[in-house]
Formats: sequence, C-alpha cells, structure tokens
Amino acid sequence: MSERRIDSLKRYSRRDFLGKAGAGVFLAGVSGALAEKLLAAGIEPNAGVYKPLDPAKKIRMGVVGGGFGASFQWHLHPNCVVQAVSDLREDRRNGLMEVYKCDRSYESLEKLILDKDIDAVAVFTGVPDHVRHCVAVMNAGKHVICAVAACMTLEDAEKLRETKERTGLKYMMAETSYYRPETIAARELYKGGTFGELYYSEVEYYHPKTEDERNSLWFYQGKPTWRYGYVPMLYPTHSTGFVVGVTKERYTDVSCIGICTPKKAEGYGEGKNQYNNPFNGQAALMKTNRGNICRCNVIWTGTAAGERAQWFGTKMSMYMEGSGGQPFKVQGADAAEWAALPDYKQRLPESLRVESGHGGAHTHLTHEFISALVEDREPVINIYEALAMTVPGIIANESSKKDGERLKIPSFDRKAG
Repeated sequence: MSERRIDSLKRYSRRDFLGKAGAGVFLAGVSGALAEKLLAAGIEPNAGVYKPLDPAKKIRMGVVGGGFGASFQWHLHPNCVVQAVSDLREDRRNGLMEVYKCDRSYESLEKLILDKDIDAVAVFTGVPDHVRHCVAVMNAGKHVICAVAACMTLEDAEKLRETKERTGLKYMMAETSYYRPETIAARELYKGGTFGELYYSEVEYYHPKTEDERNSLWFYQGKPTWRYGYVPMLYPTHSTGFVVGVTKERYTDVSCIGICTPKKAEGYGEGKNQYNNPFNGQAALMKTNRGNICRCNVIWTGTAAGERAQWFGTKMSMYMEGSGGQPFKVQGADAAEWAALPDYKQRLPESLRVESGHGGAHTHLTHEFISALVEDREPVINIYEALAMTVPGIIANESSKKDGERLKIPSFDRKAG
C-alpha cells in the first residue's frame, strides 16, 4: 500500500462518518478504526459526549432583558427553572413570560434580585449597564451570566473582577463565538496539536443594517438608545473571542485605525453621540503573549455581515464561511479533510438539541452556565476569559483616537498568590 494511500486512511470527513453511523450521532461512542482517524486529526473522539447532571439539582433563574434575553433556552434545560423575569418595558416583560412559561415578573433588575427564590440571573441589558447590573446581582448573593461586552472602561473591568473575587460567586460572559461550531472544531484541533504552531488569525465582526433595522436599534419612542453612535471596538468580543476562545492567548498590545464611512454618517463625531465617538468602523493589529499576530475588525457599516475567523497554523489552517461566499475549509498536508462541520448537539441534553442563535451557540451557552452551577465549578468563559476578550477593544479604541499609536493592553488575569 502506498504512503499516500496510508495517509489518506488517517484522514476523515464528516460525510464518510455519517455514511457509516447516520446523522446526528457524531462523536458519540466512537471506537475502532474511526476513533483512530479522529485521533489522527487531533480530536479525542469521545470527549464532550453529554453526561446527565444530578437531576435533583435545579438552578432557579431570573432573566433580565426581553430583547436578546428572550433568545436563550433556560426553560428547556432539565436542571433549570425560570423563576422570574424582568424588563423596564411591559411588552418585553410579557414576551419573556410567554417564552419561558413564567408567571412571575418584576419591573426592574433591582427588584428581581431581591427575590430569595432566585439562584442566578441572566443579564441581557444594554452594554453601558452591564457592570452596574452584574455587580448588583453578585452583591445580592446570586450568580450571573451577562451578555457581551463585559465592560467599557478599565476601571469597570477592575470593579467587575474585584466583585467576583470578593463574593466568590460565578460570573460568565455569554460570548457566542466560543460555541460556534467552527470555534469548537478549531479549539479541539488546536488542543490536539493539529494546527502545528498557530501563528496568525484574522477575526471580524460586521453588523451592517438597513435604515429601518438601524432605526429600530438606535431609537425607542423617538429617543436614542445606548446603541446610537456606539463605539465598534467597545463591542469586540465576537472577534477577539475567536482567539482567546481557541488558544487562551492574551492580547498584549495593539495598533488600531478608525474610520467613518460614509464620511458624514449620521450619529458619529464629536458631540454627536453620548460616547463622542467618531468611528463606525475600526481595524486593529494585535500581538499576543506568545508572539503571534491577530488582525481584528469590528465594523458597523458596509455590505459584509456576520462573525468570521481564519486560523493559520504551520501544519493546518481553518477558514470559516463568510458573507462574501467564502466556503468553510480546512487546509494543510496534515489536516483532516472535512466536507462539513460536525454536529455538536450530541453534547447537549436532548431537550436542548434545537436550533438556536449565532450558529447554535445559545444552547451551548445555556448548558455550560447551568452545568457550572450544578457542578460548582467556574464556567469556561469566566471573568478572566471575559476580560481577556473585552479589554483589548478598550485599548484598541484609545489607539484609534491616537491615529493608530501602538499601546500596551493590561492583563486582568488572576493575581498571583
């Protein structure tokens, strides 16, 4: 048998596997020759198969924020009960009650956290309120999962970390890029050494809107919302998470350029929004603590759309599908030949194996937070990972204000001792 033929047998594709095992059972109970192929690709074949949690343990959740907050699946998790919901708007409170089959609601987060029947709170309020709300939740003795981004200033980053460490409660950031199937695959291939040295990444978040879509986000009852003129790099985690969530690297310095296009776009410029922000697009070049490079974009205008990453290694590279028609692809002499991505729903409780937002990430985020509380461990996107994804954007924005000056990014990892 030729070396080329032997090498081809060490590779696998999802199409080949599904032909043998049937769709929907990828990575479940794999053994024998197929397991060898998976191991050759750098994947532990039976890692992550769902294992039921203690059925006697139920997490009583409070959900705050009836926009994005209504898109999660707390009510479908076998170890979770939605105890109460809250939103300042009555229509959204009613929407949350309907989605989560919950008959208890509060007019504000401040009232909800006084409920002694609640163990944890999902905070899906506006970004400027995240730190204030998460600190209030933890000070009330409750665990918290929060929408991105974790914070907007270095001072608030320190305040959030201090509160979590002082209270000893669980904090998780609901960063969707961590659980996109491409990221799960990249993370496991990286752990298996299949990338070789992963030296360069391109990560991007593009969120253009039609005029009607933009206005629905920018205004409520004729008044600007927190999104009006918001700084792109203060919403960086859908990009930065593609590196931190795969390699656990830390960004150490950044040079970032900001633009505004069209040149007189509404809502941007000194005194034209609450952030005095002149940029609706920012592009950064970042360095990591391992000496690697990342090109990171966050742009609100244009025709591109979505969250996307490309990971470049010395042995293998992986490319996410993009709005420009780019196909998903794994490339390299030592790479697995993937026809498509694996179906990672097998790693979830059966009741959570449903379609969900951001490439199926919502159900995984739901399960990870509940699992962390039931098992009394830190969630994977804990305070340190959250700040490692968020703080680089804060510094990138400062670099943009200084016409791309290269700036150091402070670390908010756990202090020694």
